Amino acid sequence: MAKVLVIDDERSIRNAIKEILEFEKYEVALAADGIEGLALIEQSMFDVILCDVKMPGKDGIEVLQEAMRLTDTPFIVISGHGTIELAVEAIKKGAYDYIAKPLDLNRLLIALRNAMERGKLEVETKKLRKKIATKNKMVGESAAINQLRDLIEKVGPTQARVFITGENGTGKELVARAIHNASDRSKAAFIEVNCAAIPSELIESQLFGHEKGSFTSAIKQRKGDFELANGGTLFLDEIGDMSLSAQAKVLRALQENKIVRVGGEKEIPVDVRIIAATNKNIKDEIAKNNFREDLYHRLSVILLEVPPLRKRKDDIPLLVDYFLSDIADAQGKKKTEITKKALEKLKEKPWTGNIRELRNVVERLVILAGHKIEESDIDRYV
Repeated sequence: MAKVLVIDDERSIRNAIKEILEFEKYEVALAADGIEGLALIEQSMFDVILCDVKMPGKDGIEVLQEAMRLTDTPFIVISGHGTIELAVEAIKKGAYDYIAKPLDLNRLLIALRNAMERGKLEVETKKLRKKIATKNKMVGESAAINQLRDLIEKVGPTQARVFITGENGTGKELVARAIHNASDRSKAAFIEVNCAAIPSELIESQLFGHEKGSFTSAIKQRKGDFELANGGTLFLDEIGDMSLSAQAKVLRALQENKIVRVGGEKEIPVDVRIIAATNKNIKDEIAKNNFREDLYHRLSVILLEVPPLRKRKDDIPLLVDYFLSDIADAQGKKKTEITKKALEKLKEKPWTGNIRELRNVVERLVILAGHKIEESDIDRYV
């Protein structure tokens, strides 16, 4: 049942609103002035707050401003002295809506429903943002990871292209996202392309788009990732697996800041920051003629190496704690505990699969070990 707080110094209006809303199946709390209303806001959670403007002590606008610091609950201002200026001021100060007295019942109920929908959306948005931020968090306090953070802080605000190297599972994508988030392009798109997962005959269409009819399955025009990332960042993951023909087109795009769709003739200007990554030894790939040296030099203005987990073993307890919390949140269960001896056992492992392997092992232990992960569980399940 939705809970509404009504703040109004006129008892008859408070009671009338309470009667109407309770008939509509709302739970209603009443406050006779702004001070009482703010006290209730501090004590309880509400879905919507209705507040009169003209009241002794604190007026509605003052209550609104203080309430904004206490809660994200949608705030609807009501007043019998309604003017356009007052309505504009209330909205500017953070009110969701303004309703003039005498109250129109339909208008009030619609405003309440809309305010609650907005409140739900804002809560969900915050949860999603928190989830995304947590998912993309770089966990660790070792010297290696702090050095990497310092480099990201320096490189992020620039427009420099970055070439990230590191073994599989070390978190190269997290580094790329951190660079993007630290740049002035952070509000624009971050587009990731896994060059190893796309067949060589389709990679050019993926990157540059295609015109309708340019090949058998091209039933309509399609924008490529260079266009989709315009104004933002294009992350070319596992670029060491990109075909030589696609490499040549990427090089041209970087030189001219223009692309041409597959089957097209028109040049399309693009403004994209490129971050590339690979788990291969790119110098060996160049020597084998599998990777263009001129493209490498275009991409590698800044070189970043992500350390493997075996070189940052002091971060394992922090990573395990982070994964235990993340798994508990995902499953809606209490966080599993782990003993110090079990953590020490985990630190002794080689972790050839790096952080990705550690994440899988932690999830396996949560499923198989019960409420607490003991040293014996490491011997049994890892």
